[in-house]
Amino acid sequence: MEQIFNPYLPLTEYVPDGEPHEFDGRVYIYGSHDKAQGKVYCEEDYVTWSAPVDNLRDWKYEGVIYRKEQDPSNADGKMQLWAPDVTKGPDGRYYLYYCYSFYPEIGVAVSDSPAGPFEFYGHVKYPKSLHDGKTLDDHMPFDPAVLTDDDGRVYLYWGFAPACEKEMILPDFSDEEIAQMPPEKQEMMKTIKRIKFVVDSQVAELESDMLTLKEAPRKLIPSGKTSEGTGFEGHAFFEASSIRKIKGKYYFVYSSHKSHELCYAVSDKPDRDFVYGGTIISNGNIGLDGNDKPTYTLSNNHGGIVKAGDDYYIFYHRCTDGNEFSRQGCAEKIVIEDDGTIKQVEMTSCGLNGGALRASGMYPAGIACHITSATTMSSIDFNDPIMQKQTRMVERQNTTYITDIEDGTTVGYKYFDFDNVKEVLLEVRGEFGGVIELSGDFDLKEKYASSRINIDADNWQLVSIPVEISAKNKALYISFTGNGSLELKSIGFR
Repeated sequence: MEQIFNPYLPLTEYVPDGEPHEFDGRVYIYGSHDKAQGKVYCEEDYVTWSAPVDNLRDWKYEGVIYRKEQDPSNADGKMQLWAPDVTKGPDGRYYLYYCYSFYPEIGVAVSDSPAGPFEFYGHVKYPKSLHDGKTLDDHMPFDPAVLTDDDGRVYLYWGFAPACEKEMILPDFSDEEIAQMPPEKQEMMKTIKRIKFVVDSQVAELESDMLTLKEAPRKLIPSGKTSEGTGFEGHAFFEASSIRKIKGKYYFVYSSHKSHELCYAVSDKPDRDFVYGGTIISNGNIGLDGNDKPTYTLSNNHGGIVKAGDDYYIFYHRCTDGNEFSRQGCAEKIVIEDDGTIKQVEMTSCGLNGGALRASGMYPAGIACHITSATTMSSIDFNDPIMQKQTRMVERQNTTYITDIEDGTTVGYKYFDFDNVKEVLLEVRGEFGGVIELSGDFDLKEKYASSRINIDADNWQLVSIPVEISAKNKALYISFTGNGSLELKSIGFR
């Protein structure tokens, strides 16, 4: 039987900001498009992947659906396509909403197929009665989300509120510091310095042309200090708007000012009266069962909910390569309780698999859902976007592996079904002498095995650690103690 793991797309594919939608029996994932060793956000054109709604293990590449230079505002292709969303309009066509690199405009493209390709259609604008019909360029049109309701009415959502915790989200660099940065990052940081203000999340209904606002934008949920006394304290709006209608209620998913977490708010109406619900997922498991230390380097987050069969899933992303410019999509099953609440779920390696992975054969090390070490960062360090000494997953020459494994590093995988496993295999290279411990928990209370290792090799070597494991749905944590540095390409079982 086929299996799938997190990230659910090939490890050489980088589609963050994933918005999953079910159209005509398939789930399509729409997101921005990073690349390995990225230098800025979203350097590539939009692509989409799809899978049968009854088999989320089988993802198909649908190709490039929209190129960044197709919009006349970006004919030279210098700006990057940021997080998009798609809806099926009342006319049966599919509409793609997107934005560029803090450029104050929401673009729209259209296609007869959810798989694209999409063609430029126009820019979101005011009606003639408001601002004389000008293009929407205020209220920071950013991270658009769109909903076609059951009655055919269409609602557009957007917003950006960086001033909530700007010391963490948007560091205040001097002009001299910016001048020392790589050219591609200088423009982004100059833009950031210009937009340090609070904009609450926004909503407005669209006309049937899918371009024109019916009304002036209105606040949806609060951000920053405006959240005091609202129930959103500590989890106020930052960015990453996403909207779904589920069981007759409207679920607004967003990234809070903590950046690493996706939270949700619920209402009986699509455009008002939203009440804070909770955190769905953190890409470092912060807040899960009271945890306050990252189990994976924290980065920004963006995603949405989809129903596939009888189950619901949250799509999100994680960082790789020690920066926020090479992000990969992941997904986890969630449960929406009868009272409408969603309990926070953990990051796993098995994601959409429908259960634990088989502890048999080889797996890429990059499916680790837990990476901690002395260099694990509580957030991305914008002073050093390529942190060369952080334990992290990287891609080099189309090969993925975990690098800079040193004393105190733990790499974890959840979950496996172990059936009389006699050996755990590690494909490694580097120079390292010390002890590797295998356990079922991060605290090493449930030890599987311990083995001394001495590696001095530039080429990949297979290390075998004898074990005796027969258990269902168990974690595997690999902890390293010693001197030197290793790289880990694969793990395996026999």
